[in-house]
Amino acid sequence: MNYNIKIEKTTNPKVKPDDSKLSFGKTFTDHMFVMDYNPEKGWHDPRIVPYGPLSLDPSTCVLHYGQGIFEGLKAYYTAKGDIALFRPRKNIERMNNSCERMCIPKLDEDFIVEAIKTLVRLEKDWVPKAPGTSLYIRPFIIATDPFLGVHPSHTYKFLIILAPSGAYYPGGINPVKIYVEDKYVRAAQGGTGYAKTMANYAISLKAQEEAEKKGYVQVLWLDGIKRKYVEEVGAMNVFFKVNGEVITPALNGTILPGITRDSVIAMLKHMNIPVSERLITIDELVHAAEEGTMEEAFGTGTAAVISPIGELNYKDKIYTINNGSIGPISQKLYDSLTGIQYRKIEDPFGWVVPVE
Repeated sequence: MNYNIKIEKTTNPKVKPDDSKLSFGKTFTDHMFVMDYNPEKGWHDPRIVPYGPLSLDPSTCVLHYGQGIFEGLKAYYTAKGDIALFRPRKNIERMNNSCERMCIPKLDEDFIVEAIKTLVRLEKDWVPKAPGTSLYIRPFIIATDPFLGVHPSHTYKFLIILAPSGAYYPGGINPVKIYVEDKYVRAAQGGTGYAKTMANYAISLKAQEEAEKKGYVQVLWLDGIKRKYVEEVGAMNVFFKVNGEVITPALNGTILPGITRDSVIAMLKHMNIPVSERLITIDELVHAAEEGTMEEAFGTGTAAVISPIGELNYKDKIYTINNGSIGPISQKLYDSLTGIQYRKIEDPFGWVVPVE
């Protein structure tokens, strides 16, 4: 593949926001990366152009049948005074797994990492410097054939957009309250649960909306067949510390294989903290909460890194975890992982990738 990326710089740069006023996903940088696919040329014409609207035919495939995928990662202004990425290759590997499931042509992983670096280098002044802030990176692919009919598209568009984002915990880490969903289903064996495809998130909206009405910020999903086994929390993987051991649901095709999840498991092993991946029933967790052996619970994801869980609601019964406070393992993982990401502490895993 031609690694030459054409760059067209904007003639109308935006006013950059104040680092202290950043939210998530509402402000976008001056440029975006674009690349196209057709059967004759494969992936071709990689370019960086001014950020702006896309022109799509009303019959474009993705608008009707949802054939599209995305990823999410971050760039950080580090304590060393440079800009770095965190395990970007893992995101592109996962994107290719999503491509395979959604009948989308795979990407050259080395080239996409280089494309991300090139775009971030161009937009380096957009990387916020305030503590806890970052530049969110959203690669995505949409099917672009103009047709009505259920079969894979022949053409695709790959894009990367960037959004400077504020600190997830500007006022300190506050544990979240989670509603255990036993009516609606997010994924089932043989489906797309492990892929980062758009439809998975649309499916979750109804349960999320109903949980929010009850005062809960996230939904803990159970398996789609027996409504018995714990899977994941909204946009996060989930961990529980029970009787001194950290447990997390095993990847079984219905759970997104999170990059932060994988990092946390590696860090726990590095810290000599017992950790296992296995089937976990909601009844097991309820019993542990009732017996007082549920010591901590937390979610993991790109946005929050570590999100401690202070309360579970299952069948309208409330179970408080660690008195509703962040636990020592959750705090240690958050400090260690963000310390590596921002290059404040040593990176023994080789996860940090400098942009320049």
